[in-house]
Amino acid sequence: MVDEEGNRFSARAARYARVGANVGAVAARMAGSRLVGGGGVWGNHAAALAQALGGLKGPMMKVAQMMASIPDLLPPEYAEELQKLQSEAPPMGAAFVKRRMQAELGAEWRSRFAAFDIHPAAAASLGQVHRAAATDGTALACKLQYPDMKSAVEVDLHQLDIVFSLHRRLNPVIDTSEMTKEIGERVREELDYCREAKHAALYRDMLANVDEVRVPGVRAELSTGRLLTMDWLEGGKLLAFKQADEAARNRIARAMFKAWWIPFSRFGVIHGDPHLGNYTVFGSGKDQEAQGINLLDYGCIRIFTPKFVGGVVDLYEGLLHKDFARTVHAYETWGFRGLTKDLAETLNIWARFIYAPLLDDRVRSVADGVAPAHYGRKEAFIVHQALKKRGPVLVPREFVFMDRAAIGLGGAFLHLGARLNFYQLFHETMGKFSADALKERQDGVLAKAGLPPPI
Repeated sequence: MVDEEGNRFSARAARYARVGANVGAVAARMAGSRLVGGGGVWGNHAAALAQALGGLKGPMMKVAQMMASIPDLLPPEYAEELQKLQSEAPPMGAAFVKRRMQAELGAEWRSRFAAFDIHPAAAASLGQVHRAAATDGTALACKLQYPDMKSAVEVDLHQLDIVFSLHRRLNPVIDTSEMTKEIGERVREELDYCREAKHAALYRDMLANVDEVRVPGVRAELSTGRLLTMDWLEGGKLLAFKQADEAARNRIARAMFKAWWIPFSRFGVIHGDPHLGNYTVFGSGKDQEAQGINLLDYGCIRIFTPKFVGGVVDLYEGLLHKDFARTVHAYETWGFRGLTKDLAETLNIWARFIYAPLLDDRVRSVADGVAPAHYGRKEAFIVHQALKKRGPVLVPREFVFMDRAAIGLGGAFLHLGARLNFYQLFHETMGKFSADALKERQDGVLAKAGLPPPI
C-alpha cells in the first residue's frame, strides 16, 4: 500500500499560503483596531474571520465550529458568526475515490466488497462516507479520509491559534490556552481511524446491555488508518422526529441521555462531539415508531481518570445540598487554581445552569423558553461579565469537552421538545459512585478495546 499523504512539507506550505493570508489579515485588523481604540470591534472581526474561513474546507471548518460550540471560549459575536459556516466539504470525485481506496486496500480492493457506491452518501470536514456491501451481503458504511489531512490540520490549528492568542491578550477574562491545546489534541486523534475503530469497540462493550442505543460493528479487515468500515445502521435523521408524538420524542431523548451518561458515570468515557448528524433514530413495527438511537461517529472521544469523574459527582452533590466547600473542592480536583470565593461563586453560576435539570426532581424540559441555538449563551455572558471583575481564570483542558457535550445534549433535548425527569435518570444512571469500582471497570473495557488508560 502507498502512503500518499504523510505530513508533507509541500502540502503544508501550500496550505499556509492559502490560510495564512486570510487569517493573518484578520489578526492584523484586530490588533490595529484595538490600538486605535475602535468601538464594537469584536462583531466586525467575527464577520471578517467567518468570511476568511468561509472558502476553506477541511479541519479549519471543524475546529472553528468546535470552538463556536463551547460557551465562552469565544466572544458571543465570534460564536454566532462561526456557527453559520457550513461544515460539508465538496465530495471527492469518482476517480479520486478509486485511487484512495486502492491506496488503502490494494489494487484488488473492489473484490473485497459485494458492492461499493463510488458516490458518497455524506461528505464532512475530514472525510466522506460511502455505502457498500460486504461479500456476505451485510450493509456497510466506509468512511474515507480526504488526502493531506495531517498537513491541513497542523496548518489550520497553527493559524487559528494566532487569532485566538491575540484575542486572549486583548480581552484576557478567560485564559483559553489549555482549552485550545485540548481541541488540537482531539482533532489530531480524529485523523487516526485505527483509534476510532477502538473507540467504536469500546462503546459496543460499554453499551452492550442498553437496548435503546445501537453501536455499529467494525470490519477490521476492511479498515486502515484512513479508512474505517463499519456496519451500516438504518435510521432517520434526528430532527425529522421534532413533530413526532411526545412519547416518541422522550424515548429518543432518554436514549441519548443513557448513551452519554452511562459511559461517563460507569467508565469515565465521554462522546465529545454532540453534532446532531452523529445520531439517527431507529424504529420498530410497521410504522417504524421511534425506539432508540444509532450512535454513528467515534472520532472525538475523551477518557477521564476516576478522580475527574469524582469531581463531577462532588460538584453535583455540592450544588444539590448547597455545600459551597464541596463545589470548590470539585473545581480544584479538575485543576482550577487560585480560586477565590468570588471566582468560585462565578463558576457556580455556570454549574447551576448545566446541572439545573439534574437537580430538579420533576418532569421538565432542559430549559423552558430557550431556543436550541441560544442554549447556554445568556449564562455564558453573565459569567464572562462577572469574570471581568473577578478573573481572569485559567480553564483546565479536561473541562472543554464536558462543557461542549453538555451544551450539545441540552440543545438536542430542546430540539426534540423532550420532557423527562432528568433527576431520576441521572440517579439511576450514576448510582453510588466509587472511584475504585470505576477504575476496575475502566481498566477492563480499555484493555479489551486496546486503548491506554487515561493519564
